Amino acid sequence: MLLMMRRREFLEISALSAALTLKADAAPAPAGEYRNRQSGVAYRQLGRTGYMISEMVMGGNTISVDSYDHVLKALDMGLNYLDTAPAYGNGRSEAGYAKVIKARGRDKFFINSKISNWDNNRNRLYAEIFASLDETEKKRLKSAAKDEVTRRQVEAPEYFLNYFNSQQDELDQASLANVMAKKYGERIDRGTHYRELILKSVDETLTRLGTDHLDLLMCPHGANTPYEVLNHPEIFEAFETLKKAGKVRHLGLSSHTDPGGVLEAAVKAKVYSAAMVAYNMFNGPRVEPALAAAHKAGLGVIAMKAARPANLGRGRVTPPERLERLNAAVPGDLSAPRKSYVWALRNPNLTACVSEMITMDHVTENVVLARQKPAA
Repeated sequence: MLLMMRRREFLEISALSAALTLKADAAPAPAGEYRNRQSGVAYRQLGRTGYMISEMVMGGNTISVDSYDHVLKALDMGLNYLDTAPAYGNGRSEAGYAKVIKARGRDKFFINSKISNWDNNRNRLYAEIFASLDETEKKRLKSAAKDEVTRRQVEAPEYFLNYFNSQQDELDQASLANVMAKKYGERIDRGTHYRELILKSVDETLTRLGTDHLDLLMCPHGANTPYEVLNHPEIFEAFETLKKAGKVRHLGLSSHTDPGGVLEAAVKAKVYSAAMVAYNMFNGPRVEPALAAAHKAGLGVIAMKAARPANLGRGRVTPPERLERLNAAVPGDLSAPRKSYVWALRNPNLTACVSEMITMDHVTENVVLARQKPAA
């Protein structure tokens, strides 16, 4: 139930009802699996998982054993999906969510974690091989990797939006690994470094969370290229092993870089049930065709980085033209991040937006966006 909603907040949200495609009086969602279902909260189905999740879900990057009370508040407001990963705080996020599980019970929400070290490990292995090659071969491989990035226009303005400092390096490393795979891939013990790594990571995650299963497992965590999605059957083999053991229910992936291309590859793979990709009003034209294809194929999509381009943070100034575009698209007095989420949720092919809510105020401001809006 919504706690202490300020009257102005209610009026702000009500004024935006006409802007959203999904209305409270629309046709009911297909039968699915609900958790923590509350009156007045809008839920959408996460693709073929059948999970009916709140339109706003909780990002876990800053959760820890000392910072999780605001997660409990979000659950009290109707949120029912939590996202985490081993890389978040070097396991502290998963340990923090263990406190949430103990406080609220495992059946009150869906929880997703990831295989954070899969791509990094793959890139490291190829980097070691690369270091052993002569300069002529190194130059050839680097040129081939760059040509592929250029061909796919991954670095086009307003598509590659530089969400974090190492994003360019990760793209370069992944692209180099891709072109090396055909000639040098046999040097890597794929069973150990691809499949077994996943099995071990999941066991460690379950221990930190204090649970016996994940509702969704994402691998790759942060795919940079479609190649990573379609050329590593060990991911699917590990998933089948985990699924049969009852440790994982569905497989997903995430992507900041080339989210349209990665999402297209996930549809083509026909194994993934869900994806979390960077989607916002600036990269939208490149992502939306893949988003529509994913929806048609039953692959649920959660938008991440929906608000980042209009709220750069860390002392950086958002380009005025971005705010002008956002304000024109979503008029009113809401903050830029909240307008960004509203814009994304207009797309009926999207399931939800993930928000890294760090404080109680963030929860109060953002989870309210998941509440059903009165008809215009």
